[in-house]
Amino acid sequence: MGNYVPDLDAIGIKAEPRLAEQFKREVAALLDRSSLSFPGAQPVSFSARHLQELQRQDYYVVEKTDGIRCLMYFARGDPDSETPEIHYLIDRKNEYRYVPGLHFPMPGDETFQSFHVDTLVDGELVNDTYEDGTEQLKFYVFDCLVLDGKSLMHRTLDKRLAYFKENVLKPYNAMYKRFPDEKRHRKFAVEDKSTQFSYGIEMMFREIIPKVKKIHGNDGLIFTCRSTPYKIGTDEHTLKWKPPLENSVDFRMRLEFPLAEPDEDDEADGITSAYADYDAIPTFHLYVVLSRNEYRHYGVMYVDPDEWESLKALQRPLDDTIVECYRDAQGRWRYLRFRDDKDDANHVSTVEKVLESIEDRVDEDDLIRIAPAIKKAWKARQAQAADEERRRRANGSVSSSGPGQHGMNGIPGGVKRKFEEER
Repeated sequence: MGNYVPDLDAIGIKAEPRLAEQFKREVAALLDRSSLSFPGAQPVSFSARHLQELQRQDYYVVEKTDGIRCLMYFARGDPDSETPEIHYLIDRKNEYRYVPGLHFPMPGDETFQSFHVDTLVDGELVNDTYEDGTEQLKFYVFDCLVLDGKSLMHRTLDKRLAYFKENVLKPYNAMYKRFPDEKRHRKFAVEDKSTQFSYGIEMMFREIIPKVKKIHGNDGLIFTCRSTPYKIGTDEHTLKWKPPLENSVDFRMRLEFPLAEPDEDDEADGITSAYADYDAIPTFHLYVVLSRNEYRHYGVMYVDPDEWESLKALQRPLDDTIVECYRDAQGRWRYLRFRDDKDDANHVSTVEKVLESIEDRVDEDDLIRIAPAIKKAWKARQAQAADEERRRRANGSVSSSGPGQHGMNGIPGGVKRKFEEER
């Protein structure tokens, strides 16, 4: 992973298993689910068929940051202590790390003493690096699952983000504007990601990605459907696009060293049978997950002598690790990086989708070329929805207190409009 990837253990304190179990149960209860597994959505790899999908439904697009994916849980602390609010990062291994020094006041509280609890947001932690060499650790939020105990998962994406911006980010920024010296006490800054309509692809490639690449790297785009709910686990409506040569798979790697026959010196030392030759380049076997604790051999990773020397120079365990690989022009799996943030390899179904994405190559030009058709389809849906709204109003089926004036939970409908205008 790149220089932009932070060290989670340097940021937070890992919860002991018993405490982590308690938090997992709290989060599961917030999400109304029985499973205690990682509660985040997982995207599918973009392939040619998704070009039609972007025309069928409204999608938003954000740049894919080269950082660490985490959810952040705003939890209740001890009300009688100095920490009545506590915050935990949840990584893809489903490990919980306590992060001190964070505070998120409630909206409308000019004292900034109140705070959010029972809240869960999705985002990415990354080291932003600037031209003058300074660094700033940031947590970029791209979704909000639960806010103050109320699930937002079935709201549309734009509403989920609008609730987060209005209720969490806006008062958070106001607090640090009033008390800028307090910034030095926080472990990281919190921001939202620059989200665009899916037909704004060209602007992503021409303006946003070149800018963020200099700050925190970039390894593609994420398209998220506006109208579908937040889905924990594999989400067919969250699409991960990478440049064709950067599509990758996470494998479990196991090394097999060739056998060396004993020579005269070996025999003199009492070695009479073949033994593993640890000086030779091993075979790098790659495995994918079939089911829990069951793997399928999927191929081997090609490593040339120079790469083998570089891997040895890392001075880290290589056998039985999770390694991210890409396919080169000759169709060989090649080393990209180790995935210490992941507990296991990709499932075979995920690998097959990545291979589909590799075979059905969709490059930057393909996306830019389809953007006008995406925009035309989006505007047609908007016009149709507006016509249906006018007909309902004409028939008297919409009351004066309908969604045009007030949104869910008494939040003005203007929150959504404000979100869209800011884009």
